[in-house]
Amino acid sequence: MVNHLSLGVIIVAVLATTVANAEINLVCAKDSVRITWRISPELVPHAARLFLGNCMASQFHVLPTGEGEAKFNYKFGDCKFKKLMKGKKLQYLNELTYRPQAKPKPAAFVYPITCTYKRPEGWVPPFLNPGSGVSEGRGGLVFHMALLDEQLKGYAKTNIIPLGSFMPIWAAVEQKSHQPLLLLMEECVATTSPQLQPSSQVYPIITNNGCLMESINGNSKFLPRYHTSAIVLYLQAFKFGLGEEVYIHCKLVAWDPQILGESKKACHFEKQNMSWELLDDPSQSAVCSCCSTTCRSRSKRGIQSESHGISTNTVLGPLIIVDPSDPRTQTISETPALN
Repeated sequence: MVNHLSLGVIIVAVLATTVANAEINLVCAKDSVRITWRISPELVPHAARLFLGNCMASQFHVLPTGEGEAKFNYKFGDCKFKKLMKGKKLQYLNELTYRPQAKPKPAAFVYPITCTYKRPEGWVPPFLNPGSGVSEGRGGLVFHMALLDEQLKGYAKTNIIPLGSFMPIWAAVEQKSHQPLLLLMEECVATTSPQLQPSSQVYPIITNNGCLMESINGNSKFLPRYHTSAIVLYLQAFKFGLGEEVYIHCKLVAWDPQILGESKKACHFEKQNMSWELLDDPSQSAVCSCCSTTCRSRSKRGIQSESHGISTNTVLGPLIIVDPSDPRTQTISETPALN
């Protein structure tokens, strides 16, 4: 048994050395990638173990020389490409791998794939594009949601977030000529898709009509307001969707600031006092006590009154949360910022 195992290890090591000497040609197109990977005759029987991300070769040919030629022709939306925003450049990142054994066994060979593009004129991060981070609600109000930098002085220059660090998520509403309203985050969840579907796996962040559940186990909180029309969620990066594209879906509500209660509030858990606290008036924190159970809704017969406010659904993303201790994330987290 030991001899068989040793022989298997030797064979895998030999094949890994062989594939490391393979010829790889990369062509970055406008919205896709074309890769030709030429392998030795010894690897041809193992061609099914060649991957781009989670995609197998789209074509494979055996050449007259006995060598093999694997072709990967895929869009950047396929194969788990990661989109990295760095200053004036956009990058799409992935890996070619040879996996002689199925996961969770590590790959015997890894070759990084990077396509770099100049940021188009007028380009803004996806979370600021109309229909994504910008939503127009009823009554002509325009809602915004974006990721800020660590100093809270502007938009973040990258969407790569180290696990355990903080994501300052800013939301605001343009009120124009409308009566002054208070902006609230009524519900927020994280998913790995830009569209929220009934079957989507979700990670709850804010539930129960304004209760920041992430403040119980972690250190997330709402920051003090600088204006009633804006709110900053200081969210600690979590393990959900680690290494994948994560999207934050929120229901934003612009509400009459004089009518706060169990159904309309912004509450976080204050660990020092071991109690829930109302962001806008700590003396009225009793309205947050329901966060530990179920908060009553003002709705009647399933229809919420719109006389005191306007709501909209918006999404922020993609964000990529990475574990700095994982060697596989170093090529992402150590990419220098560009100005």
